[in-house]
Amino acid sequence: MNDKREITGWMMYDWANSAFSTTVGTALLGPYIEGLLRSSPEPLRLLGTVIEPGALYPFSVSISVVLQVLFLPLLGSIADYTSLKKRLLLAFAYTGAFFTILFYFVNGDMPALGPNGAALLGCLLFIVANLAFGAAIVFYNSFLPEIASPDRRDAVSSRGWALGYLGGGLLLLINLVMLTLMPDRQVLAVRLSLASAGVWWLVFTLLFPRPRLVQRAPARQRPPVNLFAHGVREVLDTFGELWRQYPMTLRYLLAYLIYNDGIQTVIVVSAAFASAELGVPQATLLILVLMIQFMAFGGALLFGYLAGRIGAKRAIMISLVLWSGVVIFAYAFLDNQLELFIMGAVLALVLGGSQALSRSLYSQMIPRQHEAKYFGFYEISERGTSWLGTAAFGLAVQLTGSQRIAIVTLIIFFVVGLILLSRVDVRRAIVESGNNPEGVIL
Repeated sequence: MNDKREITGWMMYDWANSAFSTTVGTALLGPYIEGLLRSSPEPLRLLGTVIEPGALYPFSVSISVVLQVLFLPLLGSIADYTSLKKRLLLAFAYTGAFFTILFYFVNGDMPALGPNGAALLGCLLFIVANLAFGAAIVFYNSFLPEIASPDRRDAVSSRGWALGYLGGGLLLLINLVMLTLMPDRQVLAVRLSLASAGVWWLVFTLLFPRPRLVQRAPARQRPPVNLFAHGVREVLDTFGELWRQYPMTLRYLLAYLIYNDGIQTVIVVSAAFASAELGVPQATLLILVLMIQFMAFGGALLFGYLAGRIGAKRAIMISLVLWSGVVIFAYAFLDNQLELFIMGAVLALVLGGSQALSRSLYSQMIPRQHEAKYFGFYEISERGTSWLGTAAFGLAVQLTGSQRIAIVTLIIFFVVGLILLSRVDVRRAIVESGNNPEGVIL
């Protein structure tokens, strides 16, 4: 445990995959899909209903996460019984990278599809890529308890998130240069930028996690029955375990799923919101996201330090208060680009810290040798994966036609999550799961 080479390889997967969540999920795909729909001479109709251009992408995110809810806990259960954790991580990473590269071919002039068909194809590619992204993260997160001792997990997790923001920000800077140098070919520049996220994801996965992560023997003896059938039974049993044996872990997980759903929705819809409500051009959006990426690098380290002083739970609660303030400001006061950048700076400080500490805190509350299974449940609301929040936002846009009105619905996720988190007894959760709270700041 605490092998520096393996920890570096693990952290660099954050560097590799963050390009997808940043360039694709946050900065470019949402506005690109919306632009395709707005350029169409006919509105998009699905099941007889006209779909608002600003609603399709959030709905696609929700669909991809519903699929994750169905599959990721099952994959986690299977991983605990086999020596496939590393292979599955790599396989899903390669799959997600491949489908991300295919974004290059999505454009409004596609034969027989047109802008509406191209938008639907882009959403389909995203659904598959995001499903693979989430599946890989299940196995990635489950390595954390194996490579870092309890007293080191907050720091290792925070540094991993920080590297992720740095890597995602670096590629976004390259994308910004590309868009700046191709002013007359913006659509091509966006397509190249989207595809570059897949290339980045693939290359750095091959360079770091593939040679450095160590596949250990399965934590548990393989059952003498079909693994899929046993995995389904394990998922159902895990709900029972959480309810009966680990009630505090369950309370924390519910709090996390709610407040992080709000965080992920803000990340997913922020670029499209700024474009639709303030008329912010594409290049300015990239500068904003770029600023957030690099400031989030420092924010993740800052909150890692803060957790070392006051504990991860208190640090997360502080971040949720700030998240609530960001949403209220966006709804009631945000009127120009200067205010947008000020709001982005505040968001950046809490973005990485709240998520990195949530991951490391959860790793303290789950039983040993069951990490992949429990992280399968955790991942259904991890980076880039929101289902209730994006569904609520998309529905609000569909009903009101206003993204500003829709954004205020997200305050519910932060307030409810904060209330639930305040009632989590961290020490009890650690002890109930069979872990030692010694050395953990509570």
